[in-house]
Amino acid sequence: MSDESLAFLPAWRLLEQLRAGQITSRALLELYLRRVERLNPRINAVIHLDAARARAAADAADAARAKGEWLGPLHGLPLTVKDTNNVAGWPSTWGDPALRDNVPARSAEIIRRLEAAGAVLFGKTNIPLNALDWQSYNAIHGTTRNPWNAERSPGGSSGGSAAAVAAGLTALELGSDAGGSIRIPAHFSGVYGHKPTPGLLPIDGTGRPGTVLENDLVVSGPLARGVRDLGLALDVLAGPAGPAARAWRVELPPPRGTQAHEFRVSVVLDSPAAEVDAAYQALISALAEKLKAAGARVTFNALPFADHTAHHATYLRLLRGSVSARLPEAVFTQAVAATEGQAGGNASFYVAQSNAAFAQRHRDWLLAEEARARLKADWSAFFEEYDVVIAPASTVPAFPLDEQRPREERTLRVNGRDADYNDQLFWAGLATLPSLPATSAPIGFVEGLPVGVQIVGPSHEDRTTLAFAAVLEALHGFAPPPGF
Repeated sequence: MSDESLAFLPAWRLLEQLRAGQITSRALLELYLRRVERLNPRINAVIHLDAARARAAADAADAARAKGEWLGPLHGLPLTVKDTNNVAGWPSTWGDPALRDNVPARSAEIIRRLEAAGAVLFGKTNIPLNALDWQSYNAIHGTTRNPWNAERSPGGSSGGSAAAVAAGLTALELGSDAGGSIRIPAHFSGVYGHKPTPGLLPIDGTGRPGTVLENDLVVSGPLARGVRDLGLALDVLAGPAGPAARAWRVELPPPRGTQAHEFRVSVVLDSPAAEVDAAYQALISALAEKLKAAGARVTFNALPFADHTAHHATYLRLLRGSVSARLPEAVFTQAVAATEGQAGGNASFYVAQSNAAFAQRHRDWLLAEEARARLKADWSAFFEEYDVVIAPASTVPAFPLDEQRPREERTLRVNGRDADYNDQLFWAGLATLPSLPATSAPIGFVEGLPVGVQIVGPSHEDRTTLAFAAVLEALHGFAPPPGF
């Protein structure tokens, strides 16, 4: 098998070869290190390498195997992780020059679980400043580019993660998501990603340095070249941390089905709150017809809420409010002034909602949480009639890089019109606001760019969204980008 073919194998196949002695951990690591050296300059996905540490870990994994010892489900598998994950002794900069020298002394719990399962960590991947964009560029590490088109974004904030997986620079990746930060990069870069049910995977040691409070909109999750890899990572990483680990264990229910005919599916194509590219919609619609032909019970546009704008406003109230405590005082003061009508009268929906979120009273936040709780109950009832929802992951395929305009002023061309760049958040909020799992899966191409869907499922039924993603994988799986 050629190096290129080996590099693009899914992680579970690589683990099979490692177990069978067809390749060593050290040889596989060296393959990925060579590929990073040769190919990473084209996309700038990997921003930190520790070859010495990785070689020592790979050699230890090989020595253990030679003695008949088993280190865990990821025994000897080389992989990279998103920069936001604390790895002891490695920089965690968040793309912020003020954190250039931040080197945590302790790894995040999720990193410790990877290593306890036998993984060989060899590097970190790029993010946008503070992990707050669907592009991945910052003043420290520069711009990450999409392996399918270097002038396009690979997504964000787990953009380096998705690009590295797509380009065959790593076996598996670990990202995070609150505003589509796993789902959008997976969609833009043509890979698989899973946003778990909140609480399944620990997130301590993955927040901005200096913060301890955990945001219940944020989750950690894997990105990979196949669905089975996502399930493998979920099995390794899921479970309580800290004092809770002494009290309970995770036992996820089995999937509701494994074949297309066993699923009741709602296919959502568009929204008045976030218009979707017509060619992308057409591809999702064609997918729905294939699922119908395979026996799935398909309904279009069924959701447990009717007012898309109100749903989006509640999501923004909580999402943007969750970052208000770390706003610079000047930005916070400006937000309060804008909300009180002293400035910003022509603000976009996103900016107006963000300002309101930054300056909201505690009562406003409680009302938003009440709306969220009601929505969770509505989704629970909805999933008595449906098993999964298929929806766009974003409004468009991977868009051209735009680093000149601030995020609040950017637009995207959607069906011949300029649309607010931040409309993409509506689709992220579909699963984030009600705390639902969502799996991203590629479904084809629009004008040479990969596109995917998000599969939203019932709370704590992550195995159902993964199983349905496997149904889609049989129709259209991962494809390596040309030239990699």
